[in-house]
Amino acid sequence: MTKNNVLKGVFLVGFGATSYGMLATFVKLAYDDGFTTAEVTTSQFIYGIIGLLLLNLFQKIKNKNTAVKASKKNIFHLMLAGTSLGMTSLFYYLAVKYIPVSIGIVLLMQTVWMGVLLEWLLDKKAPSLQKIISVFIVLIGTALAINIFKIDFNDATINWPVGILFGLLAATSFTTTMFTANKVATGISSAQRSLYMLLGGSVIVFSFALITQVTPFNFEIFAKWGIILALFGTIIPPMLLNAGFPLTGIGLGSIVSAIELPVSVMMAYTLLNESVIALQWFGIVLIIFAIVIMNINFKQSTTIMMK
Repeated sequence: MTKNNVLKGVFLVGFGATSYGMLATFVKLAYDDGFTTAEVTTSQFIYGIIGLLLLNLFQKIKNKNTAVKASKKNIFHLMLAGTSLGMTSLFYYLAVKYIPVSIGIVLLMQTVWMGVLLEWLLDKKAPSLQKIISVFIVLIGTALAINIFKIDFNDATINWPVGILFGLLAATSFTTTMFTANKVATGISSAQRSLYMLLGGSVIVFSFALITQVTPFNFEIFAKWGIILALFGTIIPPMLLNAGFPLTGIGLGSIVSAIELPVSVMMAYTLLNESVIALQWFGIVLIIFAIVIMNINFKQSTTIMMK
């Protein structure tokens, strides 16, 4: 792998993660305009599906129909994996409805230790000391980042128990999404994989909308926020991350993708005027530090230094 390819991968992963980091703030702004979770997610997924259909058509024409096509088995597995993608969107958007965006993104980043736990359960292999240390740092960083000792559970404007529950559920489903996305139908293009996973997620999202939308659907969401939500949530990030991770590798890619956390907090601080104190920033830095520790190969680094 050449240095230019790695640099390209870093750029792709970084921009994809930055896009994800912006998403929750746009969702919160859509809520402020009176739109429901069902309207937000439905518009995002519909525009996302249309966008990825067009992208796949463009690639098909460009490659003169020579690209590897997804089999029925690939499509089924990707759509099944995509259901967790739909649940991630729903749980995350419900979380930021009840708690600040800056707290919601911190809860979503609990995928760091959840991924270690899932790997342990499925692969029957105990985590290394390096990963265990990283998990403890993440938990300490999380406690500081959400300012746990200063949470006012009597604040009528914030529903902490419900918001934290949805935030942790979002992290759980996102962990499942990441685990399956790296193992399912990796031989086909990222555009095809993103499309079929999105179609699987749409089953969850549309079902949720049918069950929960008790008022007439406000179609203004498509003109006002739908395209923005689709671009930053279901089109740009999956495409860039799927294209970038093979160039960077999981370790470097995971470190670069951690930029999502400070971007999300900065967006909430700038556009939503959410209060973020120095202690919370320190907690965020600790979480990023833990991600770096978890993905660095210290043995390899020591060998390189000795040379």
